Amino acid sequence: MSKSTSDAYLADYLNEQTLAEKMIPTVGQMYREMGVILTIFGRKLMNSSTIDIIKAHRLGRRMVGENISLEATTEVLGVLQTMNLGVSRVDIGKLAHNFAQLDTNQSLEDYLLGAVAEANHGNISLLAQPQDVVLYGFGRIGRILARLLIERTTAGNKLRLRAIVVRSKGKGDLEKRASLLRRDSIHGPFNGSITVDHENSAIIANGNYIKVIYAGSPEEIDYTEYDIDNALIVDNTGVFKTEEALGRHLVPKGASKVLLTAPAGGNVKNIVYGVNHTDVSLDDTIICAASCTTNAITPVLKVMNDKYGIVNGHVETIHSYTNDQNLIDNYHSAERRGRSAPLNMVLTSTGAAKAVSKALPELQGKLTGNAIRVPTPNVSMAVIKLNLSSSPTRDEINDHVRNIALNSDLHEQIAYSSSTEVVSTDFVGTPEPGIFDSVATIAQDNSCVLYVWYDNEYGYSTQVLRVMREMVGMQIPQVPA
Repeated sequence: MSKSTSDAYLADYLNEQTLAEKMIPTVGQMYREMGVILTIFGRKLMNSSTIDIIKAHRLGRRMVGENISLEATTEVLGVLQTMNLGVSRVDIGKLAHNFAQLDTNQSLEDYLLGAVAEANHGNISLLAQPQDVVLYGFGRIGRILARLLIERTTAGNKLRLRAIVVRSKGKGDLEKRASLLRRDSIHGPFNGSITVDHENSAIIANGNYIKVIYAGSPEEIDYTEYDIDNALIVDNTGVFKTEEALGRHLVPKGASKVLLTAPAGGNVKNIVYGVNHTDVSLDDTIICAASCTTNAITPVLKVMNDKYGIVNGHVETIHSYTNDQNLIDNYHSAERRGRSAPLNMVLTSTGAAKAVSKALPELQGKLTGNAIRVPTPNVSMAVIKLNLSSSPTRDEINDHVRNIALNSDLHEQIAYSSSTEVVSTDFVGTPEPGIFDSVATIAQDNSCVLYVWYDNEYGYSTQVLRVMREMVGMQIPQVPA
């Protein structure tokens, strides 16, 4: 390689850095003042570094077969900044790509006026008043939800994390809860500042004043004592799983609705956002966001069933170990789960395949499932074997799923991977609940095997947050639609 060629590569990269740096203040301003969440192929730009922004642009090759230039997205961003946008989620990567595909003389300004019409209304908020949120339990999902809620707090996005409810672990409890929010072995440090108000038992995170309430049961709390009212209670404990048990969260003054972040029994609505979220009514007081595995596989199963028809199938979950297993061999009420999680693959059961039918009734009785817990702390995989009504080729299946991931209402639920080198840790922090691994797809006659990765913590939590918004009537416009 000649010196001039080497210099050219470096110059191109430095130019990308310059453009990315110029984006940062605009991204922050549009989010804080207008409530606009700017993304590039689903990856949010708020609070991103210059390197994060450059890497997000590289996703274009995976999604649309080519890199999207920062010059193109910078031009789109410049036009959007002049518009009267309200609370919305705008993907400037997709907008830049779609505009480049137009075979007309339409100007970028005219194209964007049409593309963002639904969000170009100037309303500062989708909710008249801030919506109080209480996290009941503060484990893996609870802390990730806290992070998501805190980083999205603006004048326009009015979901407000007001409190967490936990059982006291004694001296130093408050400081340790704050520390666990501040540092995470898997998802990294908290993006911001966290302080503790010991006198008032509270955590202050990026200006969010979060009361820490110690209670042994839901009934002993009066949320109005903490100036909390009409609250959405998000149960992360998994202890209360029936309608009757979850109803205990509605006993305290100040509580109005409850969302369970685990599978529920009985007639509780199990919602997989993107598939059956329209079943949620503002009158619903008890909702379940299903499980991480159900959220990972149901969108893909819907895509396959709608296009090719599923006769039957089996789902094998390769799942990271969880907190209900033992570090070393010890007693456990469940079969096999007493054996050391970091040392063993543990064959166990899963209700995810059966739970799919609660969101997709047409698959009732068509799926079986098992799970293998493996010695990794996060990111799991579902191996889906299907018998279909038709006989699509491998390329036909991959092309169809890729198009869905890019150009459908399920673009937030299904990510698409075409890399031959990715492994589980590469998907930590992926916001989509399922990542379709196209390289691994197998198709023969009317059968196929599909591989779906999922961050069983972060990807699932983003789905929970979407259900929360649906429960309170906060439906954020997506651009492009």
